[in-house]
Amino acid sequence: MQGTLNEIDIRSILQLIELGQRTGGLLVEAYRPSTPEEVKQQKSLKTISSQGFAATLSGEFWLVFFVNGEIVYAADGMSRNCSRLQEYLYRRRKEIPPPKLSNSLISPNNDVEYAYLWQLIEHHYLTPAQGRNLIEKMVYETVFDLLSLHQGAFIFEMGMSLDPLLTSLEIAPLVTQMTKEVQQWKQLHPHIKSPQQCIVIPNHKMLQQTLPEKAYKKLSWWADGQTSLRQLSRYLQRDLVTLGRGIYPYVDRGWLQVVEHPSQQQLPLESKLKLQETEQSPHIVCLDDDLTIGKAIESILIDNGYQSTLITNPLKALSLMFEIKPDLILCDIAMPKLEGYEICAMLRHSSAFRHIPIIMLTGKEGFTERIRARMLGATDYLTKPFREQELIFLLEKYVTPPLI
Repeated sequence: MQGTLNEIDIRSILQLIELGQRTGGLLVEAYRPSTPEEVKQQKSLKTISSQGFAATLSGEFWLVFFVNGEIVYAADGMSRNCSRLQEYLYRRRKEIPPPKLSNSLISPNNDVEYAYLWQLIEHHYLTPAQGRNLIEKMVYETVFDLLSLHQGAFIFEMGMSLDPLLTSLEIAPLVTQMTKEVQQWKQLHPHIKSPQQCIVIPNHKMLQQTLPEKAYKKLSWWADGQTSLRQLSRYLQRDLVTLGRGIYPYVDRGWLQVVEHPSQQQLPLESKLKLQETEQSPHIVCLDDDLTIGKAIESILIDNGYQSTLITNPLKALSLMFEIKPDLILCDIAMPKLEGYEICAMLRHSSAFRHIPIIMLTGKEGFTERIRARMLGATDYLTKPFREQELIFLLEKYVTPPLI
């Protein structure tokens, strides 16, 4: 089962999974409106969406896992480096060890964050009850996001199952509850629109005169323009709607201001061009044991103004990448001795590569391969054979294109 959210909405998808008592995985990726340049590229690649509007996958995605028609876990783009779980555990950060998993814990059917959570339970940093509570919160926020999503694509495939299971949640009451929360959240518009927005204090003096000293200090600490409302809800152990209602009166009076998260802000074109002129061309590493394919990709990259390094030996890849420090990695999946999946997982364990885009290359066009790549931390996925325009279009989603 696959399609777009204009053809079938999230509620209907979840209802079908529940009624069919299906076990499997649901991958949902968000669309964003395409830029004029992307529209031109999409037309050449015939990727304009069938709904009649120009849209591009934004890179924002969610994974929901089901067993017998019930939700057992939900992940998002943040879960691949365990930062989401660490934000939930913020109050216990001093006693909780940082993510460090052995490769044996990262099985094809397990998400990295899920494996880390189980490791914390097995080593008695968390109780099973605390683990279940955390999973419930993750599922709630994921369903909230999905019910708020209007443009996107989805794929559901039966057969995926997490192991071992910790909890399961019935879909119908969960959807009813989260639908109400989405409606309550919309009542905060237009002052507060997105969980990814941040708060700042435009006038410290006025706020300090108005609030008790303790409340003012607390707000000053979090109103840094860097911490999103979603992150703040995790840190403070408050649901998003309660948090939004709490700050709404201050925003309404102008004592607080809601701004876009720095990662969501787009520079004006002139600023982008000036910034681009002062930067070197992005350095792309291509890891592929097939020398012919690797050389062909390297040629495409160089012709389009990128710096490129080809690595054909997967056993030497990790040490070389630490020396090179690339801006993006193209990684073949099927390689002898060390698979691309394993390399991707190892890179994501290092803080140096936690946020570097990793695009997996494979000759198989299958949901299983795609979802496994996502679970192990891959940013995106490209199926061989591909055309030059497809590769360049994908690169430009994640790194600033070079001036040529």
